[in-house]
Amino acid sequence: MSDSIVAKNKAIYITYSILDQQGQVVEQSDVPIGYVHGADSGLFEQVEAALEGAKAGDKFEVVLPPEQGFGAHDPALTYTDDIDNVPPEYRYIGAEVEFENEQGEAMKFLVTKIENGKLTVDANHPFAGQTVKFAVTVVAVRDATPDEIANGRPDEGGPPIYH
Repeated sequence: MSDSIVAKNKAIYITYSILDQQGQVVEQSDVPIGYVHGADSGLFEQVEAALEGAKAGDKFEVVLPPEQGFGAHDPALTYTDDIDNVPPEYRYIGAEVEFENEQGEAMKFLVTKIENGKLTVDANHPFAGQTVKFAVTVVAVRDATPDEIANGRPDEGGPPIYH
């Protein structure tokens, strides 16, 4: 098997775009992101499977419905309260708020709506409940080191794999 073919225990570098159901780009990385193929990297299983056997320069698309991608939208993770009960530094769309439950587990919420004196926060992933398309380009393929295989990503770091 050639060193330039995507296979188990190879360090793979990709660029990608995530498109919503209307075909609009909702996330994009033009800077190559690395992962180790078949080493529990956190990459979506269907995307990793589509990469199998590819080589540098190959491009492909993978459509993920909510149950295979970012999950269903859970209404129990959305809360609305009077804006007067919210500290002023969080009174804007896109503000991130972290709450902790009685067990000490932290969860991040995003302010998603401000309307009629009410503010809504949501802990669902922004793409939850949506079918998305990953447009992926393989940039480079090389052998992974034993440490990289154990960590699921190349040693040089870089942005985390989206999951």
